[in-house]
Amino acid sequence: MAGKREKRQNRKKMPAILAMLLVSAELLTPGGPAGAVQEPAPAKAGEAVSVVRFAGGAKQDAAVEAKRVQAKTAGLEDSFGPVPESEAVEDTYFEDAVFLGDSRTEGFHLYSGLKTGTYLYGVGATVESVFTKKAWPAEDGKVPLLDALKEIECGKVYLMLGINELGWSKKETFHDQYAKVIDRIREDHPDAEIVLQTILPVSAKQDAKGSYVSNERIGVYNGVIRALAEEKDCALVDVAEALAGEDGCLPQNLNFDGVHLNPAGCRIWLEYLRTHSVGDQK
Repeated sequence: MAGKREKRQNRKKMPAILAMLLVSAELLTPGGPAGAVQEPAPAKAGEAVSVVRFAGGAKQDAAVEAKRVQAKTAGLEDSFGPVPESEAVEDTYFEDAVFLGDSRTEGFHLYSGLKTGTYLYGVGATVESVFTKKAWPAEDGKVPLLDALKEIECGKVYLMLGINELGWSKKETFHDQYAKVIDRIREDHPDAEIVLQTILPVSAKQDAKGSYVSNERIGVYNGVIRALAEEKDCALVDVAEALAGEDGCLPQNLNFDGVHLNPAGCRIWLEYLRTHSVGDQK
């Protein structure tokens, strides 16, 4: 495990200006095993939930792409970018993996076809509720997802959280709370590889509803996740890239309800994880 930590530290040895590029970048990237996305509660008492619109998306995309080109020219694109494509691993690679998340992770468990690994999920789960909401069965009753994870031996933890937090009024709240999730997992499993997965897009039909569950908002939150991967020295797997169509939306033939993936979508998700492995391969 020391080798993993050393590799992650080596990735961080880049010019300070390039590190700042990631932190400032907010990418504009672009259902139902257990129902639709849950109405998210405010992260803090008294904090109002509002629908936030973000302007300048095209300009932002161009700026982000320019930064990536600059990093690639400097030979540093792997220093802070997503896990690169690699030779596909066998399913035994996931034997020591825990997949923790919301109803989309439930769908992955039900429909991807992956028979290895451990799964912890809850409908409507957020980076806040994983600490407190008793959602997972245990010997003495249900426990919060992070408490359940603490009792599991693992080498990799794949996180898929964020879709239920899109209605939070401040992206900074999402950042700070997600950081606490990472810190808690690292405290409980100091040698495990923590893998942040980008939030999957929603369909064009869902996007057109004009609600906070939109690909524009998802793009902003994925920018936060990318920044956290660098700040917290975590692996980043850009699964949103694999599921987005040419229009940046989740294709109709890959989803149940505009939000949750059907079996075809889950199989694509799994194949992306197989070909973007992290840590020491088995």
